Amino acid sequence: MPTTTYLTAAFYKFVTLSDYASRKAPLLAFCEQRKVKGTILLAREGINSTIAGAPDDVHAVLAYLRSDPLLADLQHKESFAETAPFHRMKVRLKQEIVTMGVPGTDPTHIVGTYVKPQDWNALIADPDVVVVDTRNDYEVAIGSFRGAIDPQIRTFSALPAWTEQAEQLRPTADGKKPKVAMFCTGGIRCEKSTAYLRSQGYDEVYHLEGGILKYLETVPPEESLWEGTCFVFDERVSVDHGLTPGTHKLCRGCRMPLADGAQESPLFELGVSCPRCHASTSDVQKSRARERQRQWVLAKARGDTHIGETTPPVLSKPLPSDVASDCSQTRAAD
Repeated sequence: MPTTTYLTAAFYKFVTLSDYASRKAPLLAFCEQRKVKGTILLAREGINSTIAGAPDDVHAVLAYLRSDPLLADLQHKESFAETAPFHRMKVRLKQEIVTMGVPGTDPTHIVGTYVKPQDWNALIADPDVVVVDTRNDYEVAIGSFRGAIDPQIRTFSALPAWTEQAEQLRPTADGKKPKVAMFCTGGIRCEKSTAYLRSQGYDEVYHLEGGILKYLETVPPEESLWEGTCFVFDERVSVDHGLTPGTHKLCRGCRMPLADGAQESPLFELGVSCPRCHASTSDVQKSRARERQRQWVLAKARGDTHIGETTPPVLSKPLPSDVASDCSQTRAAD
């Protein structure tokens, strides 16, 4: 048993929840009763979440969810940390648990072929397979699988348009569409993206079961084709093999991982901004961020938790394409 305090559980499931709105209040109440923090997204198409807390409390929430026959086979991924990954508990209602914006894309009806982590290396080493990273550009920037294509998208909802234009996905002269392998952090985005490709006539489509997190958890580093570290949507910022916390730091202004050398830039200010987002916040917003940072330092000196530290500012300008996150993810499982 790890000696660390906080258990993080990431999970999702595509399943029709016609009564999803009525589930919000009792689920939030149960999580708060067990002092579990994080975000749970509910939609008609299913559930998507990352939560953290004391191990017994997190397992109690998982048991609560699995007591529903529709979620009885809910799978989750675990990791441990010495500091709290989240400081609030939120249950939110959404149109989609991961926003693609393409009506009719339903992984409960059609989806790609699941590939277990131990079989993933052989698949992506095949020269006839097109390997696509379905994550946002700032995630890909700090780590990806060797040889994978980076679509350079700012949000997941931009992926369908990219697939329509990508040279690598065009049919051969005889009209045959290529084999495609897709992956993401925890599995939810690649599950939906393979469903989309199947609906577009791609027959040989595969995705990494359990996502990058399950791969890093189960595949030994000496056998790994993963390069870099994996961005996660919580206070750990990134994880490495074995799901140990990485070394990346987070900009409190835009909630994106700091690029190499960012802290040496004159545009970097601890708790306020980084070179990516400096131009996207007003002077008033920066002043508020400075006060938030000051309060955080004071709270830390007292040994308290200042929950305002995790609240990003409202940007006065859109973030550039290498920064903007898929807000629909809301720091959930993927």
